Amino acid sequence: MAHAIRFKETGGPDVLRREEVVVGDPGPGEVRIRHEAVGLNFADTYFRSGLYPAPLPAGLGVEAAGVVQAVGEGVTHVAEGDRVTYTGSPLGAYSTERVMPADSLIRLPDGIGFETAAAMTMRGLTSAYLLRRIHPLKAGDTILLTAAAGGVGLIVCQWAKLLGLTVIGTVSTEEKAELARAHGCDHVIRYRRENVAERVRELTDGVGVPVAFDSIGRSTYAASLASLRRRGLLVCFGTASGPVPPIDAMQLALSGSLFVTRPALADYIADPAERASLAGELFDHVASGRIAVEINQRYALDDAVRAHRELESGRTTGSSVFVL
Repeated sequence: MAHAIRFKETGGPDVLRREEVVVGDPGPGEVRIRHEAVGLNFADTYFRSGLYPAPLPAGLGVEAAGVVQAVGEGVTHVAEGDRVTYTGSPLGAYSTERVMPADSLIRLPDGIGFETAAAMTMRGLTSAYLLRRIHPLKAGDTILLTAAAGGVGLIVCQWAKLLGLTVIGTVSTEEKAELARAHGCDHVIRYRRENVAERVRELTDGVGVPVAFDSIGRSTYAASLASLRRRGLLVCFGTASGPVPPIDAMQLALSGSLFVTRPALADYIADPAERASLAGELFDHVASGRIAVEINQRYALDDAVRAHRELESGRTTGSSVFVL
């Protein structure tokens, strides 16, 4: 009998429950997978809280790595015994086994372990599209990055250095500042005690940055906007502090003809060829050691309530995984 973490009502971490589940055979276009490690992402809390709606009762989690146990009719790109990883699947990754659509699976190179895969498939592919698809960044450009010591932040810092970019990162504590610097962040702003926009202007000779990557949302978007140079781009790719409120278009004009986008990873990996391209670049950097994936928190699946509490309180750094 397999088991999974599920919830019957939305709310705080205490709504999560461990349940025994029956995992059947895969149907057409499906696989049965045994998980070795499961990713813990802030987006998981959005589904649990109801910010992202889901039919109830529901499983949780969209990222994991493991081994294919069986394949259904019509599945050709993976086979029984293959090591695979995935992100963006239907909810249900918080489980020991599951049946799921095969289209979500990415074959995992031998040089990348299951825990590393579960820690970086979503974060790594997010970093990939942010740096390689959103804006034509070039060597010498400076970017602003919120949550520079988070799972995405640490990967972006390292990848940005490979591209010749200068990174200004925001963090909440000195511990996180040291972590960000160790991964390539050039300038660190302690946002709780410094004015982010003013500091960015100081660091860029009053010009501002061409792109600000903001994963925090409601509490930081205004400072990120104010940090942009003329015709700069604000990339709102997360809402850790809450959704970004409506932005007045005239405000963008008066602030220097600014741009704002709210991208979603799903739209950058929907095309199999583009997903393969982004994943290939990511896996190559990780397997070669050019990008290190920091797993700073490991939990048992039964510790999902504690994991969510620690994640939402800001006590985590880098990536977190459930180890099965």
